[in-house]
Amino acid sequence: MVRQSRSDLDDVFTALADPTRRAILARLTQGDAYVGELGASHDMSLAAVSRHLHVLAAAGLMTRSKEGRKIRCSLNADGLDQAYGWMTHYRGLWNQKLASLGAFLEGGQ
Repeated sequence: MVRQSRSDLDDVFTALADPTRRAILARLTQGDAYVGELGASHDMSLAAVSRHLHVLAAAGLMTRSKEGRKIRCSLNADGLDQAYGWMTHYRGLWNQKLASLGAFLEGGQ
């Protein structure tokens, strides 16, 4: 597992903790979108959508590029690698503990 600073991982999980941000990421899996398009599917101001996009970009989960007066948003799936690596590491530990518990319970019967 690649070592990353705790704040990078915290940023990723903070970004993923909000359902609106997860919905934005889900939309971006279908392709790039402009800020206005992303905001149209949520009942909030463009300023609020922009704050969500800032959190996603700061976490490395998406990128923004300016095209004239519009801002195009793109998914950066590599940003999810940090969270995946962290969860995979702990998944292995939990699997070991559950296997030990199962062996203990089977031995006691």
